[in-house]
Amino acid sequence: MAVALGVVTSLVAAGPAAAAPDRPVIERPVIERTVADGPHKYMVDVYSAAMQKTIKVQVVTPRTESGPRPTLYLLGGLREEDPNNSIWTLKTDVAGFYADKNVNVVMPIAGDGSFYTDWQRDDPTLGRYKWETFLTRELPSLIDEQFDGNGVRGIAGLSMGAGAALVLAVRNPGFYDAVAAYSGCFTTTGPAGQAYPRGIVTAFGGNPDNMWGPPTDPAWAEHDVLAKAANLRGSTIYVSTGTGRPGRYDAPGYPGNENPVDRQIIGGAIEVGSLWCTQQLDSRLDQLNVPATIRYVDPGTHSWPYWVDQQRESWPTLRRGLGL
Repeated sequence: MAVALGVVTSLVAAGPAAAAPDRPVIERPVIERTVADGPHKYMVDVYSAAMQKTIKVQVVTPRTESGPRPTLYLLGGLREEDPNNSIWTLKTDVAGFYADKNVNVVMPIAGDGSFYTDWQRDDPTLGRYKWETFLTRELPSLIDEQFDGNGVRGIAGLSMGAGAALVLAVRNPGFYDAVAAYSGCFTTTGPAGQAYPRGIVTAFGGNPDNMWGPPTDPAWAEHDVLAKAANLRGSTIYVSTGTGRPGRYDAPGYPGNENPVDRQIIGGAIEVGSLWCTQQLDSRLDQLNVPATIRYVDPGTHSWPYWVDQQRESWPTLRRGLGL
């Protein structure tokens, strides 16, 4: 785990957050604009009252709409490369894969190192993060109203978004009917549990104490999935991880693999950390007798081709949880 934590920071680069323009404070969240971005694909500008700024959210709807339907929220990881496009739309065929599925797919474009959580204090570099409030109190009703949602929800995430998806689920029991996590870590207490999120926030130039306080703050334990794993009971759960061992996707010459050494060494080491985290979660859920589908992918590194596979392999589980 220590090796994986040590190399994580090489994947991110710190940079100043763009200053938000002065604007009147609005008391409630609202959809400011919806623009078609292709067949059954939309860019939605949502004003978050909690964060006092506009959040860009991409939405994919089914090709053939048949009445009210559930909503699946997809959380990304690091390196959101385009401020106007979720990493899911850049790395996967989201619109194509979900075209024949009667579900709305919602992809919020998060800030650097946000962990999709409510921060205790505004950060001088990263700004105001109130993502848990946005994702659980502000956005869902707006999406359901605008896109014919039926109140059934699922959430899935990868890497940073994987741990965040489960944190949101355990902190809001029963809110998500289906939950999936690909290559994540799920404990936030102790030196090892805090090292990963603290390292990521620091790499982006933020102060991790602004997120959940200093290391002794009880808020770290309040976001620990292992400690609150019983709250997952009743949700349909899918969790996957690779073993860190390189496979065909990591070979030199594989399409899109411009840096096989990075993919094999850094991606492999990070996935060893995810393997350790997933084994902990697997053991905890078994101890609590909470049913879950746990998938160990061998070979498998911390990289997109494996997540694309898991997006597809997890769908039958998510579909069942969403009542489809």
